[in-house]
Amino acid sequence: MRTVGEILVDNGIITQAQLEEALGKQEGGLGQTLVKLGMVSEAQFLQALADQRGVSFVNLKETSIEEVVIKAVPAKFVWHYKVMPLKIKGKTLMVAIPNQAAMLALEDLETNLGYFVEEAFATESDILDAIKKYYGVAADTVERILDKEVRETETQPSMAEEKVEDLEKMTEDASVIKLVNQILHQAITDRATDIHIERFRNEVTLRYRIDGVLYDAQVAENIKFLYAAVVSRIKVMSGLDIIERRIPQDGRAKVRIGKHDYDLRVSTMPTLHEESIVIRILPLTMLFSMSDLGMSKPDLEIVEKLLQKPHGLIFVTGPTGCGKSTTLYSCLSKLNTRGRKIVTIEDPVEYELKGVLQTQINPKIELTFARLLRSMLRHDPNIMMVGEVRDFETAEIAIQSALTGHLVFSTLHTNDAASGVTRLLDIGLEPYLVASSVQAFIAQRLVRVLCKQCKVPVTIDIAPLGLRRITPDRTVKAFRGGGCKACSQTGYAGRTGIYETLPVTDEIRNLIVRKSSSEIIKASALQMGMHSLRQDGLEKVLAGETTLEEIMRVTQAEA
Repeated sequence: MRTVGEILVDNGIITQAQLEEALGKQEGGLGQTLVKLGMVSEAQFLQALADQRGVSFVNLKETSIEEVVIKAVPAKFVWHYKVMPLKIKGKTLMVAIPNQAAMLALEDLETNLGYFVEEAFATESDILDAIKKYYGVAADTVERILDKEVRETETQPSMAEEKVEDLEKMTEDASVIKLVNQILHQAITDRATDIHIERFRNEVTLRYRIDGVLYDAQVAENIKFLYAAVVSRIKVMSGLDIIERRIPQDGRAKVRIGKHDYDLRVSTMPTLHEESIVIRILPLTMLFSMSDLGMSKPDLEIVEKLLQKPHGLIFVTGPTGCGKSTTLYSCLSKLNTRGRKIVTIEDPVEYELKGVLQTQINPKIELTFARLLRSMLRHDPNIMMVGEVRDFETAEIAIQSALTGHLVFSTLHTNDAASGVTRLLDIGLEPYLVASSVQAFIAQRLVRVLCKQCKVPVTIDIAPLGLRRITPDRTVKAFRGGGCKACSQTGYAGRTGIYETLPVTDEIRNLIVRKSSSEIIKASALQMGMHSLRQDGLEKVLAGETTLEEIMRVTQAEA
């Protein structure tokens, strides 16, 4: 029988000289040495090993595995041995293994499962990805807990009727702690910003929001028997009342992975079937830079000029989750010097800024934006940030602050920059106050950025954007995401902003005083050179940063 080294040489993967070099430096297995020296990939070595043994090498990314196979092999076995079941034929079970050492596990599988086990080879990373895909996050932990508990949840009264002591005992169980930690760890590893844990009649769903889009995370079906314990553990972590299930609760916790700390904002809400939980994941420390926001050079120059003004009101507009807070924090970070006093009112405080006084509203004790804003003025600030203008009282105080020598930042929920004017007028402000105090409206959205590892060139039709006037061509060269391991097959990795910056010039002030509609104000601004959200988005499409579909998803059609 030929050795694996001879097969690699015969197939032209390595030379005889390379083989002899590897044998001379061999520490442990030949395959490990060859991979470490960069002579072969793990897949190439396993293919040769499979050829030698007369078995299959499997690309698990292109392999579909039936549900009956998954159910035949418990999660605790696949996680323990790091193997992946592939198919069942009669009494024979084919299992993918990552190396020769794993062959020792085959006898254990035969003994425990009652099948004759036939091996195939696959890379270890592919096996681990397949286990997560088909068995779900922390599936082995779920099974081990249920093995110990013997599914007592099915036979005991509902969790709502249990004593507090029993519930706390469950949350302190190391296995439940491990289960929650695995869910959190996987979310942070996948770059998720939010975790959604939801209970329905016969199932529990786990979803991660990655780059603004929710994705289902596969979980073990039996996690439904542990749902109440998982909720209680999360409540204990975030300082919430584990007995109270009738009203929403908000809490926070801090976790560490490696050298990085994260702030968790936990929110619970009663639903038809137990409570729903959403966990917002925020890095404890962030570096905010204007250059990282994604603003075009013209927009960035306009904003930097605005930041040099000694007073005035600057609004950032857009829906929830569009990155307004990040833009405001970046502006404050640029202005944050020892010669200035900066004070903020937020709901909630998302990130801590060193050297900035940050305050969080609390409606329960009537600590509102307006009340805090009055108090803020007595603290002699140079720069103020009001998290959101929601009512006439807050808007009036913010404008008076801007008119009396303060630089004020705030946000509005509007679809575009020009609609910020009409929103302030609808709140009840006088047009002359808006015209004389507001320096600019900046609308923004977040779009997903194409993965640099797998983006491929395409030709697209830009007519659906309604912006053909930017270029005479109907079709243009752009890119799309191909999908790879680095981006979890989504084609995207990270997000950037698209912006619409409307400085309040003399012409815009005249339109505001005349109570002109947002459409007229926007048309006038476009004539003066303002780029709309879609125009800014198209420029990022043409630059290969994002896709046409992303721009269409987050912006509205233009007339």
